[in-house]
Amino acid sequence: MNTRRHLLLAAVAAAISFSAYAKDPKEIVIGTSSGPYADQIKLGIKPILEKQGYKIKLVEFNDYIQPNYALAEGSLDANVFQHIIYLTKFSTDHKLALSELVKIPTAPIAIYSKKHKSLNEVKDGTTVALPNDPTNQARALVLLDQLGWIKLRGKTDPIKASERDIAANIKKIKLLPLEAAQLPRSLQDADYAFINGNYALASGLKLKDALLTEKISPAYANLVAIRTADKDKQFARDIAAAYRSREFLAVTDKYFPDYAKTDDQLALEKAK
Repeated sequence: MNTRRHLLLAAVAAAISFSAYAKDPKEIVIGTSSGPYADQIKLGIKPILEKQGYKIKLVEFNDYIQPNYALAEGSLDANVFQHIIYLTKFSTDHKLALSELVKIPTAPIAIYSKKHKSLNEVKDGTTVALPNDPTNQARALVLLDQLGWIKLRGKTDPIKASERDIAANIKKIKLLPLEAAQLPRSLQDADYAFINGNYALASGLKLKDALLTEKISPAYANLVAIRTADKDKQFARDIAAAYRSREFLAVTDKYFPDYAKTDDQLALEKAK
């Protein structure tokens, strides 16, 4: 185990104060990022599972690294913060046996600004902050290409696009790659910033205030991740059922109206 990973896991263990050997079999420990996905659990999923006799413990993280290590090591039973592309790459790169359980309503990545009221105000030297993790950075670069601010190489895979794939910087913008959680703060200095929906909402921004919003594809819909070995266990089936329930659909409609709904929720709406 490398030193960085060891320190991360030690920090997680200290924050959670959780022993796998003393765990109540009806307790489910879920890790998530602070903000809307934690709120989805608190307002919708936790009440549903508690009615079934579960005790739900929520652990909030401020990065995209620790939750997957904590899940793989057993400190968490599930986590909620990522999409399948990120989960697949992270699990492969770090040899973790993690799997998707169920999709969840997702707040899209979007462009925000505190300095400009329109994207038409772009000019030479405009600064654009964007995520520094590969999968979310690719989403931002594809949107910049669609805007005509940059030009990506012709055969660029949109899921794997990086700064190396920029063939032309048409608007001569300055890209500022930052950790996703830091992007809301970048609005104080950058002209524009691509911000993941959960961090935008957690910082007080409103989805409707975005200057451009990504139309979410299934590849970028967020999900509940679990250990692959737990996929068929009862607690996992109950978590999935909670997210697919009409009760949670009602919570989504009330508290998360601007989110991209899951296929399960859209099917429920059609069946009304």
